[in-house]
Amino acid sequence: MKAIILAGGQGLRLRPLTDDKPKPMVPVNGKPIAELQLNWLRRNHALEQIVFACGHRWEKLREHFGSSYEGVPVEYAVEESPLGTGGAIKSIIKKYDLQGDVLVMNGDMLTDLPLERMLDTYRTTQAMATMMLVPYRSPYGVVHIDKLKMIRKFDEKPEFPDVWINGGIYVLDAKRIVGRLPDAGDIERETFPKLVTYGELSAHPYYGFWRVVDSIKDLRAVEEEMLAQEASSS
Repeated sequence: MKAIILAGGQGLRLRPLTDDKPKPMVPVNGKPIAELQLNWLRRNHALEQIVFACGHRWEKLREHFGSSYEGVPVEYAVEESPLGTGGAIKSIIKKYDLQGDVLVMNGDMLTDLPLERMLDTYRTTQAMATMMLVPYRSPYGVVHIDKLKMIRKFDEKPEFPDVWINGGIYVLDAKRIVGRLPDAGDIERETFPKLVTYGELSAHPYYGFWRVVDSIKDLRAVEEEMLAQEASSS
């Protein structure tokens, strides 16, 4: 399988860490997000090629990974002007003549998703694309009250298991979807809503570890959580 990592954002909410590097190169407990992602991918599935869709400070990615990572060829599709997620994916599919199944993931998230299970969902549904979904996690504490307006319970940033959000990992049929992708624009807004109307977008819900590193606060929380996981498993 070939993988595309969307790494073109400037990571404004992670400044000053992203002043001199792209968001996927921000270290989490000493290792760049992108390296943790590639390690996860390699543990889960055989990779033929990795392509970074990049722009801001993309040279830092090339300096770190070079032309290959652990024997897997690495390419860098540099955007001269922002293409959006859909435009970037379309450009890469055409430039590298990608065929068959392609995995796409955002360059700012970490997960322990068992990828083969998602691939099983993709193959079983035979949809044009499969999207990883994760439960919505409130950024705020939730207060429960009764009919008498008395407070009964506090939940600190709870998850809502029946409310799903886009987890930022997709498996796509490159040949079938390329014509549905915009030349410039986001796949989330331009392509996925249309696939829904055609019955061509399936879901793979996942309740396990999944976190986005979008701010300094997110970074510190993810570092603490991962260290706690390592300590509990050792």
